Amino acid sequence: MNNPENLLARLDAIGRALESSGHAEALIGLGSVGLELDRLDEYSDLDFFAIVEEDWKAHYIDNLAWLEQAAPVVYAFRNTVDGYKLLFADGIFCEFAVFERAELARIPFAPGRVVWKRPETPESIAIPQVAAGAPAEKSTDYLLGEALTNLYVGLCRYRRGERLSALRFIQGYAVDRVVELAGLVEVEGSARKDPFSGERRFEARFPALAQLLPGMLLGYEHIPESALAVLAFLEQHFPVNQALAARIHELAG
Repeated sequence: MNNPENLLARLDAIGRALESSGHAEALIGLGSVGLELDRLDEYSDLDFFAIVEEDWKAHYIDNLAWLEQAAPVVYAFRNTVDGYKLLFADGIFCEFAVFERAELARIPFAPGRVVWKRPETPESIAIPQVAAGAPAEKSTDYLLGEALTNLYVGLCRYRRGERLSALRFIQGYAVDRVVELAGLVEVEGSARKDPFSGERRFEARFPALAQLLPGMLLGYEHIPESALAVLAFLEQHFPVNQALAARIHELAG
């Protein structure tokens, strides 16, 4: 693991590499190396945007020499059309994207921190012009119905012998709906909510509900038991259709 000072020092080095590359405009730190430095720890990675001049994006994506200037790279995987997941030789991991400034006008992201910029580049470059992904509002009835039918379909697939699919429906999709319902059954803690990922910091945001998760996530060998744990949670807090609940109990055996 790398201490927070090393992580921030590496980000500063990337900023210097961009500055010396000749065609970059800014480096924006995001997440725990952005405006949320208080949660930076040895398990954090580097999330950032490199902002480059018009018509230079492909050059910076196709040739990572500018990052090699900051430190040796031992692995790089292009996970999107805009960037990479990458591992430095000393174990620092990063996920980044390269954008031209005009592209930022249509990209939703959480506000970031300017790590480096050209003098003429405005500080506002780290502020999104498109609001970060507020998920579409889903009704309680929708989330409850999805959770229950995920349990039902998952158990049918379990009985058919499709255990991997069953696990995903029950311990994946149904539990995802539990995560979305959490705010209706427990007062949310002060830990920051990630607008893109409801499971982030879930244990700090909903500590009481988090204690129930082990029973819902029992793994490949205990799929029916996991389904019954999810169902018990739903029945405790919401009006569950008894006919469907009976069928789930029957399938769970």
